[in-house]
Amino acid sequence: MIEFYNVSMRYPTGYVALKECSFAIPKGSFHFLSGHSGAGKTSVLKLIYRAEVAAEGAVIVNGRNIERLTRRQVPELRRSIGVIFQDFKLLYDRTVFDNVALAMEVAGHDPAKIPGQVARTLEYVGLKDSIYQNPISLSGGEQQRVSIARAIVNRPPLVIADEPTGNLDLEMGRRIFALFESLHQQGTTIFLVSHDQQLMDELGHPALQMKDSRLIHIPPSAQLKDSHPLPGAEQP
Repeated sequence: MIEFYNVSMRYPTGYVALKECSFAIPKGSFHFLSGHSGAGKTSVLKLIYRAEVAAEGAVIVNGRNIERLTRRQVPELRRSIGVIFQDFKLLYDRTVFDNVALAMEVAGHDPAKIPGQVARTLEYVGLKDSIYQNPISLSGGEQQRVSIARAIVNRPPLVIADEPTGNLDLEMGRRIFALFESLHQQGTTIFLVSHDQQLMDELGHPALQMKDSRLIHIPPSAQLKDSHPLPGAEQP
């Protein structure tokens, strides 16, 4: 599902965000990515959905070298990935329904099918009664669930999340993690950045660990079987 081969990344300022990172996240698995603030975790996620590009190495998502995608192919890639941001990135001048429906509208779904799918997804994340509220009136945990609903309403095969419980108390964090576990049980691949060791231990899924822009621990389930990109993965 996701493969990094000796990936390095630097920002225009010259700051090196990643150094020679190699790992694999198999389809249908659930993995955490942990490490101190500034270790490079968010940069890993940005490379996966092509918000940034690698300076060296190859990033493979679903068998495609995404560094070689054309500008017109990038939206297609992003429609196959549910991205959940730490700061939610909700539209506060629109209702909860509108925030989630927008993801389906952008993906070109039949307008007649959008209301039903949005309502079912909001019920799934426990927000059936908040469908017409403005997100600004919701708690932090509820806003995070809106962002999760927006990310999964198109039923993507891959969901990545950046510190989804970073601003929540322990009990709400457990509820958010339970949603990800439910998605995983339905076959969705989950790659989740977190610093919350207690919650990660409770779920018990393998964790990659970063320090100073490098991977310092890669569990066996996330280790590459080959030292070079898979044959045929060079072309989009």
